Amino acid sequence: MMTNQEILKIAMAQSAVDLCAEPADFEKNENVIVLSRECEGARRYLNLPFSCQLVSYGNNIVASVLPKFREMTEKYINQYPVEHLFETPHLHVLNDALMEKGQKICFMAEYFLPDLDALRVLDCPYEIRLFTQRDFADLYLPEWSNALCEKRKHLDMLGVGAYDGNKLVGLAGASADCDTMWQIGIDVLPEYRRQGIASSLTSRLAIEILKRGKVPFYCAAWCNIKSVRNAIKSGFRPAWVEMTAKSCEMVDGMNTAIS
Repeated sequence: MMTNQEILKIAMAQSAVDLCAEPADFEKNENVIVLSRECEGARRYLNLPFSCQLVSYGNNIVASVLPKFREMTEKYINQYPVEHLFETPHLHVLNDALMEKGQKICFMAEYFLPDLDALRVLDCPYEIRLFTQRDFADLYLPEWSNALCEKRKHLDMLGVGAYDGNKLVGLAGASADCDTMWQIGIDVLPEYRRQGIASSLTSRLAIEILKRGKVPFYCAAWCNIKSVRNAIKSGFRPAWVEMTAKSCEMVDGMNTAIS
């Protein structure tokens, strides 16, 4: 079994690949800026190169950018304290500068890693079943869209489901987003929530992933309080944060789709 420190080092090594940085960059006291490019071994859902990507494990900011975004990004990350770079009002400064170059802040998320001192099997009021890839064929449905990804079926490796009789009521799925780390997604049917199903499935799946020599990780938006609470209850702890810029057209299109 890995240690917490080994798990953190693996995550930093993966972030370094994603950003074209060095693992040690995340532990420096000063901010680091690197040029982004397509990198073999990056998380498979990333659209590289980044125009402007900020990542922090708490010590500093590592920014991965295209050359035309370097000066403005470097100015921004060195203008304010690290702990305030991912929040308003400062983010308005970055967004205004991005918009002058056809970009906007798009994605912001917090990532969680398991704390082996807290991770344990949690009780579930329903029968638990383990899924492998071949069991997912008929489960690519809207109600399981967080646990499984229809666009990347080949990456869905492992799952844990909760059954009320023959009815699947909760599902946690693991996606092999890179060679060393599998991401956990979780869905519970609305009428079965607030019974501890999500945390039970998430924790059990994390343990199964660790048994296979992979690092489980969990992602949530800061405003998704339910998801963050599930991460904490399941034995995960905050590890790093990311901010991603995308084209104005993409961001505006996403807002139009939502509205």
